Amino acid sequence: QVHLVESGGGSAHPGQSLRLSCTASGYIGDIYVLGWYRQVPGTQRELVAIAAISGTIDYADSVKGRFTISRDMAKNTVYLQMDSLKQEDSGVYYCQANGESGIHWGQGTQVTVST
Repeated sequence: QVHLVESGGGSAHPGQSLRLSCTASGYIGDIYVLGWYRQVPGTQRELVAIAAISGTIDYADSVKGRFTISRDMAKNTVYLQMDSLKQEDSGVYYCQANGESGIHWGQGTQVTVST
């Protein structure tokens, strides 16, 4: 019933920018935490950025100063602005909504940073 759909992924060169978006539909109820996670082959899915209802925003050390998480409540959308991209940023990015109805994941969007 709850669907999170990511978009905005693609290919970029080092130093360029991408902006990911995740739009929610269906009944979610109150949302406590919104986050972006990344997964690369052979690794566990890891936290990239997270925003709590308190306003607290945290980032993985590897993206601090380069990535920005934000949301547009009117559009039920959370964004991840990725600047100064590095090859190490490559992976499948998933958005997550953690709230009253449970934990929900998007299908993921591929980000590839290469020369």
